[in-house]
Amino acid sequence: MLLVGVLIVFAATLGGFMYAGGQPILLLHLSEFIVIGGIALGIMVISSPGHVIKSTVTKIKGVMSGGHSGKEEYMDLLKLLYEIFLLGRRSGLIALEAHILEPDKSTIFTKYGSFIHHSERVEFLCNGLRPVVDGKIKPDQLEALLEVELDAKANEADEPVHLLQLIGDSLPGVGIVAAVLGIINTMAAISEGPEKVGEKVAAALTGTFLGVFFAYGLINPLAARIKHGNANDDKYFRCILQAVSGFAKGLAPLMAVEVARRSLDSTVQPGADELEGILKGMPPAK
Repeated sequence: MLLVGVLIVFAATLGGFMYAGGQPILLLHLSEFIVIGGIALGIMVISSPGHVIKSTVTKIKGVMSGGHSGKEEYMDLLKLLYEIFLLGRRSGLIALEAHILEPDKSTIFTKYGSFIHHSERVEFLCNGLRPVVDGKIKPDQLEALLEVELDAKANEADEPVHLLQLIGDSLPGVGIVAAVLGIINTMAAISEGPEKVGEKVAAALTGTFLGVFFAYGLINPLAARIKHGNANDDKYFRCILQAVSGFAKGLAPLMAVEVARRSLDSTVQPGADELEGILKGMPPAK
């Protein structure tokens, strides 16, 4: 859907321009792209450390791939949680230790590719279960501990959003800088005649256009898309939080998973009867 949106933005802009008699080639002034792109890159480097820039690139790749947690992924998560909790209830919490210490070798975790292939998800669940298995924390303290971890994750995930918003907010001004530089070139070439001056003025105005276009047509919407993806990730982690904290407080495996199910919104939430039927039909975990 992201690429569809980008195509709509470009098609509407160029289509309207061409309908009014414009020629797209008139918008291609390499000097303006160099000024705007170079300054935007410089802003990125000046304002953020390397790990934030790297994270921003990763986030952009992620939203371009269109990956987000759908109903099937949440169903896998709920089934995994149920298996883990059921094993802990039947065989004792110590039986979970092998799964937590080596999740990539766990007979339960590895059954669910949508979970095991995301290291952050695996780490969060294991970190949540570890103090329960070790008995180093009271059950009613676990939720607060996981909330602190989620807050840290949310702050880190929003750093690329803030960076892109900074660039988006700066681009209209950067476009003016490019336009002013173009006008300076125009004044220096005023003796070359009206035709030459007209070309240079058009190039200068293109700088203003590009700054505004990239800011409001691409960069700020991209930041919003990444923020939406972050919220989706947070929802997944909070589903784990609700289930693990409920299990730690003594809820039965099925009830702990039900609490997690109810924390989901309607777009990804499986039905209660549907989920219960699937869970009760699963073979016992080992």
